[in-house]
Amino acid sequence: MKKQFAILCLLCLGLQHTIGQENIKTMFYNVLNFPELSLDRLDELEVVFSDYQPDLFMICELNDEFGAGLILNRLQTINPNYTQAVYFNNTSDDTGSDSNLLQNLIYYDSSKFILEGQDIITTSLRDFNRYTLKLNTVNQATNPLLLEVFVSHLKAGNSPEDELRRFLMVEELVSYLSTIDVNSKVIFAGDLNLYTSNDITFQLLTDPTNAITLTDPINRLGDWHNNSSFIDVFTQSTRTQSGLGGASGGFDDRFDFILTSENMLTNTDLYYVPNSYKAYGNNINTDCYNRAINSSDCAEVPGSGVSYSPTLRNALHDMSDHLPVVMELETNEQLLSTTQFTEKNTFQFIRGNVTDNQLSFMLNSAATNNEYVIYDVLARKLMSGNVKNNDITNVNVANLPKGIYYIKIDDFTETKKFIKK
Repeated sequence: MKKQFAILCLLCLGLQHTIGQENIKTMFYNVLNFPELSLDRLDELEVVFSDYQPDLFMICELNDEFGAGLILNRLQTINPNYTQAVYFNNTSDDTGSDSNLLQNLIYYDSSKFILEGQDIITTSLRDFNRYTLKLNTVNQATNPLLLEVFVSHLKAGNSPEDELRRFLMVEELVSYLSTIDVNSKVIFAGDLNLYTSNDITFQLLTDPTNAITLTDPINRLGDWHNNSSFIDVFTQSTRTQSGLGGASGGFDDRFDFILTSENMLTNTDLYYVPNSYKAYGNNINTDCYNRAINSSDCAEVPGSGVSYSPTLRNALHDMSDHLPVVMELETNEQLLSTTQFTEKNTFQFIRGNVTDNQLSFMLNSAATNNEYVIYDVLARKLMSGNVKNNDITNVNVANLPKGIYYIKIDDFTETKKFIKK
């Protein structure tokens, strides 16, 4: 009887632990010049998104704000809680390129995440976009869980000049990462256009002397390009047919990645789920080497435990020349229920809390006629004004001296800090 009681207790403890865990699904996808090539690809995107249903959807090669809205509208037909970060055009120098047609953006399930702020890291070619997400947990006031998300699209090509430009871009990112909390939980997603883990850019990203060291959570290091032994991580090209846009060389490269900060492999409150990282749509069929992803050569291998249907692979083929990369995170914190979530308001900075001249923030509130107030560190009221609800409010702070300030919104107990530099 004692033995049976002990087993029952262990089962109850295991069940309690499982109930306390929350799973978060992430996806990165190069959407191939969307919507310039074809608006019809929204149908293919819907098939892909519906099949995996990520909580966080990170993209590159978005052309414009119109395309961003088209994607959001389609995603909301699948999950009405979906929203997007604020869209910004590329701000980096694009002399001699078309990089202003290649934007990054994230979409996220707003019942699971709150967008706390976003920022831009400029480079010689294209921006890195930073998004600070807070998990919408029951204990967020006393134990906030923040996830720093960086989305990128590095220079394509395998010439020495291309390799150098990728390296110079990532130098800006590494420098930026040295300015944020070293304990930050970071994911870095993008089309990195890397042919080998020996590339100087990959070595810089994973340099253990960096303030925040990034790592490949599946540790699949080596020479990926045209090497069929790495077919399990190949993401490009999904096509052999020309005329669809993008590359048409068949399945032979690992260009798309989600890297994590090292602490996300060992952290106990927000962490990478082992074996959840996948090249989505890749059946790990060695016959698929240099083939189109929707061909019979790329079909499921019986007994492999990996199964992506012809319907999904057809959608992936027609949507982009890249496969998405997916990865799951887990937390032991309890997320708010849908009812609790809908009662919450959000107040977040746009482009971060460090500014030269203009402070920008967004308020989502059921109340109207909200007012903001800006205080200095001695709690003296310096500025105030009306807040635009469900829109961006811009405040000119050019006349404030350099220093630390605080902003308060009428209906919010939280006071946010910002820095005038």
